[in-house]
Amino acid sequence: MNREEIKKILPHREPMLLVDEVVLEDGKSHGKYLVRGDEFFLQGHFPGNPVVPGVIQCEMLAQSACVLLIGRAEGMTPLYTGLNNVKFRGQVKPGDLFETQCELVRSRGRFYFAKGSGFVNGRLCVAAEFSFALVEAE
Repeated sequence: MNREEIKKILPHREPMLLVDEVVLEDGKSHGKYLVRGDEFFLQGHFPGNPVVPGVIQCEMLAQSACVLLIGRAEGMTPLYTGLNNVKFRGQVKPGDLFETQCELVRSRGRFYFAKGSGFVNGRLCVAAEFSFALVEAE
């Protein structure tokens, strides 16, 4: 699915929509985001050596995972409730195609638990377990 289709599921909009496309397959989401280099989070992080912040990589994972809630997330706001066992293994820089693989591990009511990994050129850059809640949009 493309950005317009993703916007039907997620409430995120530019500049915080951090997934360009997602493929859902076998209960997993496979997302992609091309780091253009002009993103707000690269301004000052770091001058002359821009690197996508780890917290932004985690946000990219979460957005990719939330697409798995198609049919349940529309009209809701997914809010992080936890990040666990986060490991950063490589840098993500302008020009990189950041690819995610995420899956929902379990759910309890409106709470969802997931795990995901982010890669550049097949190289693991981030892995994390995370949770989020779906809350009604105000």
